[in-house]
Amino acid sequence: MQALLLLSAACTLLFYLYTAVEMARASRTISNLEDIPPFTGANPPKVSVVVAACNEQRGIEQALNSVLHQDYPDYEVIVVNDRSTDRTGEILHRMSRTNPRLQLITIQQLPPAWLGKNHALHQGAARASGEFLIFTDADIVMHPSVVSRAVRYVLDHGTDHLAIPPRVVMEGVLLNAFLGAFALVFNMYVQPWKARNPKSTQHVGIGTFNMVRTAVYRAVGGHQRIAMRPDDDMKLGKLLKAEGYKQDMVVGTTLISVEWYESFGQMVQGLMKNMFAGVEYSVVLAIGGAAAQILTGVWPFAAVFLTHGWLQILNALIVAMLLLLYSANAGRAGISRLYALTYPLALLTFCYILLRSMTVTLWNGGINWRGTHYPLSQLRAKPPMSGQGPGR
Repeated sequence: MQALLLLSAACTLLFYLYTAVEMARASRTISNLEDIPPFTGANPPKVSVVVAACNEQRGIEQALNSVLHQDYPDYEVIVVNDRSTDRTGEILHRMSRTNPRLQLITIQQLPPAWLGKNHALHQGAARASGEFLIFTDADIVMHPSVVSRAVRYVLDHGTDHLAIPPRVVMEGVLLNAFLGAFALVFNMYVQPWKARNPKSTQHVGIGTFNMVRTAVYRAVGGHQRIAMRPDDDMKLGKLLKAEGYKQDMVVGTTLISVEWYESFGQMVQGLMKNMFAGVEYSVVLAIGGAAAQILTGVWPFAAVFLTHGWLQILNALIVAMLLLLYSANAGRAGISRLYALTYPLALLTFCYILLRSMTVTLWNGGINWRGTHYPLSQLRAKPPMSGQGPGR
């Protein structure tokens, strides 16, 4: 048993050392949006910003005003009001009367075999007339130069799909501690900096800002290919990467922001619809993933006090590496580095949400999202490949 624990600790330490080196390299290769000059060319390509909105009365006006006041010369904003029952529709109608850039689509009924948000984005994209699409959420606040800088980047680099993570704003120790852990786990296992490498299968997608060439989006079948995926942002990225299109990510934490969840309970409910989907609705992957997180991210903190000798030393080194990784990652995300001390608790919360997502989804035979039940059989259905990517 002791030998097994030593082997596990040694492998875990090597993994975190490898991750630290990879993240250090990535920090030098991933651009920051604020360092990219705005577009200044004579013939700006038209951009269509597509926003899905369902019961977003709290923050939609501020968010849309930031989108409608971009300093880019040629763009349109298409907002899809997806069956809202609050004041969202009223706000949108009022804003559309005074903003000629704003086009409003209202959806009253959801067709079969579609998630509401995916259907809304697909409908918005169908209306779009721009050369580029930007899919974003109804609570995202952008600096006036965001669209211009993003256009400059994709044109300079020949990028087909650009994902930009925002600064996430939440109040309270528990929420921010979880956010730091969530960001670290995402970076360790998704490795979004590898998305630009055509030889790597790693991919990325950020729901707050997914920019895609319109021709590319339509060539792969758009959101219809991922109609039943609650993790539509990542699955759109996976779809585009699998079809051979050029993908990249830049950091937008200084120019794009979003107020995420207001309470711990709201966060649990919000993430539950995505967590089980993130492991492809696999019970084995869900349980195995949670066990691996506890073994490699929680147990080492306890082992420092419960073991001795080389096992204690190895786990102490693992803890030091985790604190270093968390601190470095939190600094880039604008989160206090002191939250690194809460990593074991935050990781246990992550595992709890994953296992709860699995349990509730299996018990209910699907997910309940915004008043609609989506059967597990449809959620698990694999989309057909289009085979229309470059070189196919």
